Amino acid sequence: MLQTTKRPDSPVSIIGAGIAGAWQALLFAQAGHAVTLHERGDEAMTDATSHWAGGMLAPYCEAEVAEPIISRLGLRSLDLWRRELPDTPFNGSLVVAHPRERNDFERFARMTEDHRRLDAAGLAALEPSLEGRFRDALFFPAEGHVEPRRVLPQLHDRIRAAGGTIKFGSDVTVSDLAGDPDGIVIDCRGLGAREEQPELRGVKGEMILIETAEVQLARPVRLMHPRWPLYVIPREDNLFMLGATSIETEDTGVSVRSALELLGAAYTVHPAFGEARIVEFGSGLRPAFPDNLPRIGIRGSTISVNGLYRHGFLIAPALAELTLQYVQRGQIDNEVMQCA
Repeated sequence: MLQTTKRPDSPVSIIGAGIAGAWQALLFAQAGHAVTLHERGDEAMTDATSHWAGGMLAPYCEAEVAEPIISRLGLRSLDLWRRELPDTPFNGSLVVAHPRERNDFERFARMTEDHRRLDAAGLAALEPSLEGRFRDALFFPAEGHVEPRRVLPQLHDRIRAAGGTIKFGSDVTVSDLAGDPDGIVIDCRGLGAREEQPELRGVKGEMILIETAEVQLARPVRLMHPRWPLYVIPREDNLFMLGATSIETEDTGVSVRSALELLGAAYTVHPAFGEARIVEFGSGLRPAFPDNLPRIGIRGSTISVNGLYRHGFLIAPALAELTLQYVQRGQIDNEVMQCA
């Protein structure tokens, strides 16, 4: 087990500058550790899973299918997002459904909390672009969303401001960094860590980015779907992200079937999306353990943070806080941590 009597400024090397590693680096740097964040890709992070993420901060909605630990970590993460990036939009999120998915909509309402049911007039008042589109909706006022491609650079800037160092193009492994007897290594490589954690698998999430000035939304809209939740997430500059599938495969790219479903769903949310310009197709492989739950593994002075599945932006801040609490005070979270 890691000796928790390390100096407050013990050097910390973190591998992986995606959302998990960025939050680890930020909190450890702020706590006074000498942090070096290693990323094998370049600063654009186009090869990272985070590049293709939705960035939804929706712990209440996720309670419909996820284990309670996801909601617990997610709720704590909302506080950390507000603390560290106070401009994070917390405009809430909406859940809507067409008549054929009415039973699923009512089930969603029963399985989740902290929402308010809006009638058609209430929905139109909240999102004028959706006037006349749905007879009612579920509004989750405490939820938020971030734009991953904008927020990751912001986190990286905050790491540097806190005294941390980021090395892009640094393709290192745990064994490369484990020689310092006073140091700590935190492995946040996702699927790149599969050699050490062979039970990891990749779950593909596909997305489409479209552009239109004909629709204005202030918050994500989740549309009930028989196979997976589909959502329309507003971005800056009249962009909308359509996502995201969860497919048990590790191939890359977007299938024709998924593209048709994503685009068709957007069209049923608002017909103006049918005239939108397609900007980008893409997919990312989310790292997941067999139970789809996150895990902080501890072995000596090496800590692994992995298995964030489709909840990376939602739970990464809370996982970083748990890791820091363990290193500083020896505090163990039995739902998340495993000690070798």
